[in-house]
Amino acid sequence: MKLQAPRFWSVPRIGPAAFLLRPFGTIATRLTRRRLKKSGFQAPVPVLCCGNITVGGTGKTPLTLDLVQRLIERGHHPHILSRGHGGRERGPLEVNPGRASARDVGDEPLLLARAAPTWIGPDRGQTARLAIGQGADCIVMDDGFQNASLHKDVSILVVDGAVGFGNAQVMPAGPLREPIMDGLKRAQVVVIIGDDRHNLLLTLPPFLFKTQARLVPGPEIRGLQGRRVVAFAGIGRPEKFFSMLQDAGVTPVRSLPFPDHHTYSNNDIQRLEMLRRESGTTLVTTAKDAVKLPPAFRAQVTVVNVELLWADPKAPDHILDLLFPLS
Repeated sequence: MKLQAPRFWSVPRIGPAAFLLRPFGTIATRLTRRRLKKSGFQAPVPVLCCGNITVGGTGKTPLTLDLVQRLIERGHHPHILSRGHGGRERGPLEVNPGRASARDVGDEPLLLARAAPTWIGPDRGQTARLAIGQGADCIVMDDGFQNASLHKDVSILVVDGAVGFGNAQVMPAGPLREPIMDGLKRAQVVVIIGDDRHNLLLTLPPFLFKTQARLVPGPEIRGLQGRRVVAFAGIGRPEKFFSMLQDAGVTPVRSLPFPDHHTYSNNDIQRLEMLRRESGTTLVTTAKDAVKLPPAFRAQVTVVNVELLWADPKAPDHILDLLFPLS
């Protein structure tokens, strides 16, 4: 079953459905505020959080990977913390990409573990202690902006520029995990992914460092141009992946969206295999989806990696300078 966000979440005005659900959003807000009043573990190393205040995919994981790689290039030893959504293991544990499967630890941790040591567990303070014990000189959180178990030194709010904050209401009345200003007051940086269709760069508070980036396909995209392609993706907003392909000159003959963190069943694989066997058809998916495919089938699928292209090339260095201030 494919779950989609209610259409009224994206309507700027507050319609009847959102109005009726606002009391539940008020309750959710109170619970979140109460949880965030708790003091989390103060790590002896800097902690960076890539999070958001909306549900759905905004680009947190590509941003995490980008910043982790830059930290490594600076000579640091970052470890990544993730909840491990979609996996059956609760943790705390370090992800072993050679042994663990997406069913064990979740798709995103398995992808992140290829870049740097990655830990899963709901208590980020607990996993941070373990990471530091294994040599981490900084911590990067993929999601967890509303998790109070670990103190954050620098928090980045990642916003999908096309979607913005929707109708600006808290779930279930809207797509927000907490009120906009509650989140902005705890953040130091806002990164807008994609086109800024809501003029956020101009309207968000001046005390925030605001910058913009967009997702671009990796070099493997060049081998797909001019070919018959069937694209599939189970990410927060699959249409973003499909649009990225089109922008790069690859127009899929079919685009198959799946829910975020979707586990591909035998029926899914058989359906995709039938499509692949069509004359001249190439299956294309994301790296996050590829880690969930059976190895034999994965070998028959072209994986398009996603990279982050910054509007201001100096912006990521400024963010990392906030984490490690220059002496």
